[in-house]
Amino acid sequence: MTRQKITTAALREMKLQRERIVALTAYDHLVAQLLDQAGTDVVLVGDSVATVMQGRNATVAVTMDQMVYHCELASRAVQRAFLIADMPFLSYQVSIEDALRNAGRLLKEGGAEAVKLEGGVAFAPTVARLYAAGIPVMGHVGLTPQSIHQFGSYKARGVEPGEAQQILDDAKSLEQAGAFGLVVEKVPAELGKRITESVQIPVIGIGAGPHCDGQILVTHDMLGMFTRFRPRFVRRYLELARTIGDAIAQYGSDVRKGSFPNSDESY
Repeated sequence: MTRQKITTAALREMKLQRERIVALTAYDHLVAQLLDQAGTDVVLVGDSVATVMQGRNATVAVTMDQMVYHCELASRAVQRAFLIADMPFLSYQVSIEDALRNAGRLLKEGGAEAVKLEGGVAFAPTVARLYAAGIPVMGHVGLTPQSIHQFGSYKARGVEPGEAQQILDDAKSLEQAGAFGLVVEKVPAELGKRITESVQIPVIGIGAGPHCDGQILVTHDMLGMFTRFRPRFVRRYLELARTIGDAIAQYGSDVRKGSFPNSDESY
């Protein structure tokens, strides 16, 4: 990996050069370090920490303090990648003033370089205000997990022509408001392609087909550590839950039969 520090300008250049953007999630120092050293372009401290690390069924319970904490852990590990932090539920929906204050916390206290928020046309004024304050914003359209109780399910969005047009309009409005990039989640591949071709900013897909400018997955999904459910768009590159379980069982066996520690492992 020869590219230097990833920035918003570097991400825009990657789109222009048709160089695919690699993005993954991290919630702690160690995983963030591994991602950064492996050449990941974007590290997202996602509110998916709720399901992955906290054992919750949805992301809405995550607090600002928790997001600042997890972001700060990751920020001390990330050197090359661009570090983005999710704005949690109700940290930006109540007022633009709240959004500005909370986004500032993620940069000042958490060490993030940008924030990500969910929603479309309705949040364009919020994006514009953050942009004016010098805070880079990534939008998130399509399936927006913070709205799961409104949607009622995690099914793909934009399947119907009317909703597809609304998602496309959302994407364009966020670009016009100053967003430097977009996450597009769980939409038909053709819609992912339309959005990517319709905006000048980088589009990172998750379940949005192969035509986006980049892809993001939850790291614990990709590594097979999180097994409670498996979205169709996840490709597992390892089955770490099984491997780790086997290692723990072997350790337990060695302890119980007295073969650990041996003489080489003792002082």
